[in-house]
Amino acid sequence: MDTYKLGLDFALELDKKDDLAKYRQQFYIPKDTNGNDLIYMTGNSLGLQPKSTKKHIDQELEDWANLGVEGHFKAKNPWLHYHEFLTKQMADIVGAKPIEVIVMNTLTVNLHLMMVSFYKPSKTRYKILIESDAFPSDRFAVESQLQHHGFSPKEGIILWKPKQGETLLAYEDLEEILKNQSNEIALILIGGVNYYTGQYFDLKRITELGHTHGCLVGFDCAHGAGNVKLNLHNSGADFAIWCSYKYLNSGPGSLAGCFVHERHANRKDLNRFTGWWSHNKTTRFNMRDEFDQLPGAEGWQLSNPPILSMAAIKASLDIFNEVGMDALVEKSKKLTGYLEFLLNALGENVVKIITPRNSNERGCQLSIQVINADKKLHHKLTEAGVVTDWREPDVIRCAPVPLYNSFKDVYNLVERLKDVL
Repeated sequence: MDTYKLGLDFALELDKKDDLAKYRQQFYIPKDTNGNDLIYMTGNSLGLQPKSTKKHIDQELEDWANLGVEGHFKAKNPWLHYHEFLTKQMADIVGAKPIEVIVMNTLTVNLHLMMVSFYKPSKTRYKILIESDAFPSDRFAVESQLQHHGFSPKEGIILWKPKQGETLLAYEDLEEILKNQSNEIALILIGGVNYYTGQYFDLKRITELGHTHGCLVGFDCAHGAGNVKLNLHNSGADFAIWCSYKYLNSGPGSLAGCFVHERHANRKDLNRFTGWWSHNKTTRFNMRDEFDQLPGAEGWQLSNPPILSMAAIKASLDIFNEVGMDALVEKSKKLTGYLEFLLNALGENVVKIITPRNSNERGCQLSIQVINADKKLHHKLTEAGVVTDWREPDVIRCAPVPLYNSFKDVYNLVERLKDVL
């Protein structure tokens, strides 16, 4: 366990010892009206822009201008194969094999495509288990899938809830649900890191539990990819999806990622929606051949991808590839531990951290409740140059991101919080 001290000098000392401190210079840090860096703690909503992003996008604009349609084959990074340039690096980030990963579409589109294949309801086994405070888009997608198959969303959703008076979810409660209701459950769909509490779930434990009871298992890793070691292959999950604009810094609304475990790589018995980009690459442009499904996650693609969005993803993944998830997670734990230490020093009568205390059960986000506060506090923090995230009814989410946040950022965040209280 790290030992922390109070005072700005200690924060500056930690920054001097930080091997990743130099990467902050590779990102644009938003500034206030006086030109001072804002304290940006919302990489869990939208990651900051790498300075290399413009160069990557400009390359594709230049090739488009000079080559037109020939850019598909003759661009510096040929567009026909562009998604392949991202696969290995993205697979490393989420702990998967390249055949299991594809960058395509957006988050909820990928979730629907996965449920087409892995939500296989029968008249008696049709229910979907989600966490009680799942991100709304997941809940909406699940409700619509149930309706699409002719089931009532009200009856078809089973909620994994925290115990009375608690915030975090307990595995024994999940075990109890499956013990009593598994013969009704077709799919378990859990957010790998809960957006509200920041609780990072044991994906392998949940998957093994679900599979033991005959359920298929998938994860929404929007708040996990680039934040924690997901180890998706070893988890055994059937599928996972994630966005790339939070911790993966690819720009607002950018393309998402999708994981399909390799045991499903060559399955042609699974229902799926198809398009010409899931067809055999070598015969794709013959145009009149019968559909010939690609193996692996590529076989779930639909259309040719938007290259400009992929270029922004490539810029970010190059940084991740250079740093590596091991180093990122190591700094993340120190940075978040330091924030936890400073917040605890304020006293539990002032703030309460609802995120797990165990650093292995969370990423870099800490969700804090400020006693007797409302959204006015969040507005005051914003005016004080702190960019955090408010979630009803009473939680401020703070995410010190190891790629571009400093220990000094964390120190100043808490000092300004003290000032506005």
